[in-house]
Amino acid sequence: MPSFDISSEVDMVALKNAIDIAGKQIANRYDFKGTSAKVELNEKDSLITLYGDNDFQLDQIKDILLPGMEKKEPDSTKRLEHKDVQKVGGNKVKQELKIKAGIDAELAKKIVKLLKDTGLKVQASIQGDTVRVQGAKRDVLQEAIAFCKKSVTDFPLQFGNFRD
Repeated sequence: MPSFDISSEVDMVALKNAIDIAGKQIANRYDFKGTSAKVELNEKDSLITLYGDNDFQLDQIKDILLPGMEKKEPDSTKRLEHKDVQKVGGNKVKQELKIKAGIDAELAKKIVKLLKDTGLKVQASIQGDTVRVQGAKRDVLQEAIAFCKKSVTDFPLQFGNFRD
């Protein structure tokens, strides 16, 4: 029985590259000279930390970083969870952006429910942080992929592990 998996993996190489490029742009900008503006990636905790002198500067850093991330990996900014801005010693501020990887249980249930409500002859099951979809024919699975792409626009999804 043909099947495929719906997952959401982070392309860490593209993310690192985008953060490195943003860091270079920040270092070269005249209005950031002599400030604490910088971007750091903590791969282990899946965190991007933005440092700046004030909220306006954090917004400027985001305006550099987020389009760069989109250029490297489309829809990658949708997986970021923006934490609150924190005061750090004196007038400096920082903000953490949590990188969400995998499909959480709530989104997985939503995808399964959407596929059941379509009337397509497919079975969807949650397997950890992926959703496996099985169907009788390849054409039905392709319809299911097209439907998921159209319906779930608030989180980046990948469709892979296609088995015939």
